[in-house]
Amino acid sequence: MASLPAFFGRTEDALGPATRGPAAVRPERDPFELRALPLEDVFFYCKKVDNSRLVREPDPKSRGACWSAIATASGILILLAGALAPTVANMVSGYELEALRAEARSLQDTSRTLELQEAELLSPVQLERLAKEQNLVAPAPGQVVRLDGKSDSAVAMVKQ
Repeated sequence: MASLPAFFGRTEDALGPATRGPAAVRPERDPFELRALPLEDVFFYCKKVDNSRLVREPDPKSRGACWSAIATASGILILLAGALAPTVANMVSGYELEALRAEARSLQDTSRTLELQEAELLSPVQLERLAKEQNLVAPAPGQVVRLDGKSDSAVAMVKQ
C-alpha cells in the first residue's frame, strides 16, 4: 500500500502534464510589491443602533449602596475637618496676631513722628518766628480778658 503523496504523484503522472491547471504554475512575483499586512482582509462595519426607547430597570440594592457610600464619605470628611480645624484656626490667629503687632508698630512710629512735629511747632522760637511773619504783636494790658473758673448764670440766661 502506498502513501497518500505517492498515490497523488502517480495519479498526476498517469493523467499527464496536459491536465495540470494554472494553479500548479507559480506566477512571477513583482520584486517591488509589498507583502500583505496581517489581517489586511478584515473589514469592520459600524452599525447604528437606536437605544433611545430603552429604559433601565431600577436596582433597589444600588440605591442603598449609593446612599451608604455618600454617608461614609460625609462622615470621613467631617472627622477630617474636625481634626484639622484647630490647626487651621491656630495658624489663622497667628497671622492675625502678627498683623496686629505690625499695625501697632506702625501706629507707634506715626505717634512718635506726630509728637515730634507738635513739639517743633509749639516751641517758643517757632511761635515767635510765625508771629513776626504775620505781623502779630503782644496784646495791650486792657485787651486781655481773664476767665474765672466760676460759672456766671447771668451770661447764659436767655431773655424773653
